[in-house]
Amino acid sequence: MRRPLLGISAVALALWALLMGGSAAMAADQTIGGVIKNGQEGVPGVTVNVSDEAGFVENAISDETGRWAVEVPEAGTYTVLIETDTLPAGVTLRDPDRTSVQVTVQAGQSKSVLFPTGDAPVSTTSKLDQALQLTVDGFIFGLTIALAAVGLSLIFGTTGLTNFSHGELVTFGSLMAYFFSAIMGLPFIVAAAAAVFAGGLFGFFQDRFFWRWLRKRGTGLIAMLVISIGLGIFLRYFYLFIFGGNTRQYAEYSGQAGIVLGPIVVTPKALVGAGIAILFLVLTVAWLKMTRMGKASRAIADNPALASASGIDVNRVISIIWAAGAGLAALAGVIYSLSNGVSWISGFGLLLLIFAGVTLGGLGTAIGAIVGSIIVGTMIQLSTLFIPSELKNVGALAVLIVILMIRPQGILGRSERVG
Repeated sequence: MRRPLLGISAVALALWALLMGGSAAMAADQTIGGVIKNGQEGVPGVTVNVSDEAGFVENAISDETGRWAVEVPEAGTYTVLIETDTLPAGVTLRDPDRTSVQVTVQAGQSKSVLFPTGDAPVSTTSKLDQALQLTVDGFIFGLTIALAAVGLSLIFGTTGLTNFSHGELVTFGSLMAYFFSAIMGLPFIVAAAAAVFAGGLFGFFQDRFFWRWLRKRGTGLIAMLVISIGLGIFLRYFYLFIFGGNTRQYAEYSGQAGIVLGPIVVTPKALVGAGIAILFLVLTVAWLKMTRMGKASRAIADNPALASASGIDVNRVISIIWAAGAGLAALAGVIYSLSNGVSWISGFGLLLLIFAGVTLGGLGTAIGAIVGSIIVGTMIQLSTLFIPSELKNVGALAVLIVILMIRPQGILGRSERVG
């Protein structure tokens, strides 16, 4: 009893020290900013006024790229006003009546305010070209989901645990990459590798000193599922307390120009992320199929008691699976944060899609998780051709429901005999 508690305390203190070491540097003042453009060109010399009811007033003037920013003293609601008489000749607001907006800023948060100018762009892209672009975007997004889904599927297959805190492993990877890159000053590739390694260690110690202890005490799977929900909530708000609610970007990768491939435009970071995701997914499948540890994990998934009787160290294999699954989830967080920023809640936002990918592909199968995740990611993007982007997850989940009604065990799952 004492040993698991000491282990949990050691891991918690290590995480606290690691994150708190950079918390002062990661903390940021509240800012309101934006960019004023006329077409693709920034508009310099435009005055923007930021004020609140308490009497705070400050002006900002856009620079040569059209960017402006104001640091506000505290969290609250502010009025942002663009002085239209400072716009250059020939430049007008797209909506002349929208000269001011109100924004609410949280502590440590940066809010972006845009004042579109000129006429609204007219899309000349055909539906086919849009579908091709969305298919590529969805495939890349699906690969990111697949990394996390494979980790979740491996853990479920060997332990039977439906881990609702798996999204926080994704978040952990993105936070660690930001910590090592932006705070420690390491090159991003080194920071990403360190984040994946840290994620693997986090998963290993989480199983070794927490989940294994629960298994030894005979805790049922339903109880462990509920515990995983509580653990997820704890980790989520622990990240919020340490990191803050602001979404941060990697400065060196923001605003990348896309590579034009016919009707498709893809950023270099998206291509590199997709390539790395494919490499690790292939290596994971090969590891499961060809190595002794992989075969042992599949034996445990089929029959833990028989695997143990055959001489397999079940607990050791499960801890390694936890490390591998958490490392893959951390890698998914790193790749996802390149395009979507680093946030305390990013993994939780992906959790439902991760579960959808695992369920669609078939519970407990790594290849099924990959196939299901790619289908989910692609359908999410393609659905925006017909429905508003705010509802895009609904389309993917509707496809999930239809497929499971036809094939309840998932695309590559095995049907089980009842009775």
